[in-house]
Amino acid sequence: MEAPVRAPEIARPAMTWFNVAAPLSLADLRGRIVILDFWTFCCINCMHVLPSLHRVEQRFPDEVAVIGVHSPKFFAEREPENVAAAIARYGISHPVVHDPNMTLWREYAVRAWPTLVFLDPEGYVIGQFSGEPDPDRLIEAVGDLVEQAREHRVLEPAPLLVETAPAPAGRLAFPGKIKALPGGGWAITDAGHHRIVVADEQGGELARYGSGQAGFADGAAGEAMFRDPQGLVADTTTIYVADTGNHAVRAIDRASGRVMTLAGTGRRGAILGAPASAAETALASPWDLEIEGGLLYVANAGSHQLGVLDLAAGTVARLAGNGAEALVDGEALEGAALAQPSGLALDRSGRRLFFADSEISAARVLDLERGEVTTLVGAGLFDFGHKNGSFGEARLQHALGLAWSEDGLIVADSYNRAVRLLDLENRQVSDIEPGLVCQDPVCLPLGEPAGIAVAGDGRLLLADTNNHRILELNPAGASYRTWMH
Repeated sequence: MEAPVRAPEIARPAMTWFNVAAPLSLADLRGRIVILDFWTFCCINCMHVLPSLHRVEQRFPDEVAVIGVHSPKFFAEREPENVAAAIARYGISHPVVHDPNMTLWREYAVRAWPTLVFLDPEGYVIGQFSGEPDPDRLIEAVGDLVEQAREHRVLEPAPLLVETAPAPAGRLAFPGKIKALPGGGWAITDAGHHRIVVADEQGGELARYGSGQAGFADGAAGEAMFRDPQGLVADTTTIYVADTGNHAVRAIDRASGRVMTLAGTGRRGAILGAPASAAETALASPWDLEIEGGLLYVANAGSHQLGVLDLAAGTVARLAGNGAEALVDGEALEGAALAQPSGLALDRSGRRLFFADSEISAARVLDLERGEVTTLVGAGLFDFGHKNGSFGEARLQHALGLAWSEDGLIVADSYNRAVRLLDLENRQVSDIEPGLVCQDPVCLPLGEPAGIAVAGDGRLLLADTNNHRILELNPAGASYRTWMH
């Protein structure tokens, strides 16, 4: 029998802690089962684990301590203020230690995001699991560990004292995508408030949909519930919502305000395949939508695919991506591989579907007639940066949103805090912002912008997510201002 392995200490100098008043050592956690969640905030699979961990915390509030170990992939994820925003955005209430140099990652021999490491009440490593655990089996396994510890008289239950940051005070909280409404006006995913907001052309609020509480319920505008909605699109009668946290596509009737579910079961789904009943098919973190001719295109980020929802037939099917997380061009259904598609935009003809493939920091396009995927900008899972120039040389950093315009593809380059222009004719990338002059009384740098829309007259509307506002950018006038907050 192998000797038990003493867990490396988690309280280290110069590491930032969140949700607690002071760093926690293994001695502070003695007497509890400890789950170390090695995660990074870009990772869709890491997001999928959070609800399962929350269930564990609710079931065993004093017996189990969940500690997040933030182990960053991207440059932007090394900045503590960005980690703090992600913790607030995802509603993480357990302690988190930020490990920008990956020290704990190496000492615990972690190899992938997400990874859970289990410690016994005496501070020894008793197990490790990489990937997304089955929620029910996780609860059962942790329950078994608690009972074993109780039988061996080493369990000393005690609550952890946590201090979470206050919620944003403005009208918006972590807005995601913004899309035009046919006939005028704009629809916005107010993700932090679990609502959809409709605004007029001047940024005045016209309507809200959703109770403001996270949940999964159809019904009237003020009673229906969403969970962390990120994307949307609208036609003349309906606003379609990518209800990301519920792994569902919802529909809001623009006349009555009633909300109904079109696709998804409320649980995280597997890889999309042949056409199947939309109501019975589980999706995986749908992040954005586009619509053309009765077909609703879905960025199914959690399965690294694009899907298509046939509104008339009530079916959903794979459109592109074989389910592997990679950058591979070619035939859409079986040959192409994607990595967390998070933003969609159709060109004027409706024949090209552009998408932001965030985990590979890429802008790509699906030719809907030929059924082929091509990469415009991007090179691989660990190739990113802020570099202009030719498509082959330019780099993005975890871009989340894009919009098609006559001038080219406009990209919300989230982790670079920038807005970029991809000139499709000359195959060149340049910055739009930074480079504009702020017209607000108080000016802030961009905070991981996630959505972009063309507003006419050369103007752009940008969801400045971590600053809880929508900006109006005027590239011709070299300026920008807050449009809604």
